[in-house]
Amino acid sequence: MSPVVQRPRTALGNGNNAADQHWSMVLFESCSAGALALGVGIASVMLAIGVYALFVWPLTYWDLANLGLEKYAKYGNTALWSIFAGGTLAGYWCFSGQAFKDRRKPSSKPARNRR
Repeated sequence: MSPVVQRPRTALGNGNNAADQHWSMVLFESCSAGALALGVGIASVMLAIGVYALFVWPLTYWDLANLGLEKYAKYGNTALWSIFAGGTLAGYWCFSGQAFKDRRKPSSKPARNRR
């Protein structure tokens, strides 16, 4: 047998929870959620461009040249970092366990039977 199997397991009686993760792992998972949010955002933009290229362009030949979107180009970097930061914060909220903690206090009154 493997020496890992033959070793006795250590008891978790010192207050450590087996479900607790190291902070670096929570940070990595949170940043991965931010990257996933960027991926979903880029995929949705690509889907919108694909729908435009399949339906709007062949029917109208409207090439969006007269919209003047160049003046909004400087906000692109801010938008990308904001999406990444929002995804990272949402990932931290989920992966740290804050999303699943019950914040309600248990009531001492028995539940009534409502009909």
